[in-house]
Amino acid sequence: MHGYQLTFFTQQGRTHGMLSIAEWLLREAREIGVKGATIAAAQGGYGRDGKYHSAHFFELGEQPVEVTMAVGPEQAERLFARIGKEDLRIFYMKIPVEFGITGEDPE
Repeated sequence: MHGYQLTFFTQQGRTHGMLSIAEWLLREAREIGVKGATIAAAQGGYGRDGKYHSAHFFELGEQPVEVTMAVGPEQAERLFARIGKEDLRIFYMKIPVEFGITGEDPE
């Protein structure tokens, strides 16, 4: 299948309502039919503000987090529409990819 790899970059402590941004993205992706997504915590990094963010011994709020998923074109449009409706500002990468499962016939 052809579509996109979407990778969103946020921080552990960023929230939308009662959920972290990462958890909110996972919930929305599942609701629109995305078959899987992964949250990965990073050791550290800096954002567009130039400030270094990392996990601290007692506080994980600034720990960088990536949310990655492979989606079809329609799913990408629907997810970005939901993000826009909620007026969220999240840095992302949208990369054209071919994806599937080995041993299965492509759709």
